[in-house]
Amino acid sequence: MKANVNVFFLSLVVVGVLLYNNYDSLSETTFKSAPKPLTAAESKAALNKWETSPDGVQFKNWESSPAGKKVHAGAVKINKFIRSNAKIEGVVSSLSLPEGARLGFGVMVNIEGEEYILSMGPVSKAEMQQLKSLKVNDKIVIKSRSVTKAPKYAFAIVSGDYLERDSKVIYKRIPNKGGC
Repeated sequence: MKANVNVFFLSLVVVGVLLYNNYDSLSETTFKSAPKPLTAAESKAALNKWETSPDGVQFKNWESSPAGKKVHAGAVKINKFIRSNAKIEGVVSSLSLPEGARLGFGVMVNIEGEEYILSMGPVSKAEMQQLKSLKVNDKIVIKSRSVTKAPKYAFAIVSGDYLERDSKVIYKRIPNKGGC
């Protein structure tokens, strides 16, 4: 009987210690603040590390190739509009994206003689109907916040924030909730 009581108390102590240690580790992670942003030196080191990785080397090789230079020149050309938050006039050149594209809904657009992929974010049903009514050679006005490039595509990718046709808004990006 006394042995059973000793085993019972010993097991209670062990379980109690385990629970206490578990609680401490949970409370430590719960109350930690957000990670500090990287310093300039840390950012540069991370960039250098990525550039020496196989993906980084492949991207650098693509960037220095004629196709990469063409895409980069297109991105630079449209950046002047994006930085000034200006409206960009374009013409729909194709209603389908290049084969294998995983950008959501989008169309090909010609802006100042250069082809771009115009990619939209989440689209409501009403906006989808308006976007599906676009036709090749429709003149549209675009506002964007960014242009990106990727080795997978032979065109720069313009993120559409605002799109109008015939002075009617057919798409407007919904800003993220809670800031950024």
